[in-house]
Amino acid sequence: MKFDVDKDLRFELINEKRKTQVYSVVNMKQLTCIGIIKWHPSWRHYCFFPEEETVYSDRCLLKIGNFLEVLNKNHKIKNERK
Repeated sequence: MKFDVDKDLRFELINEKRKTQVYSVVNMKQLTCIGIIKWHPSWRHYCFFPEEETVYSDRCLLKIGNFLEVLNKNHKIKNERK
């Protein structure tokens, strides 16, 4: 499953575990993975894990942050139903 945020970023589902998912964050201009989003058990949230030697603008960070916000809200709603 792929989620194109715009012409710059794509979030690709790369692993679906029983309760959580792992997403690759792809720079669409260079078609390279700039990091992954996965569940961080200590924080009980989805978090962004950037690749080494990567640099981010404020707009890029906002897009990643917005995607994280959606994932975390959906995860909370899903768990409240149980």
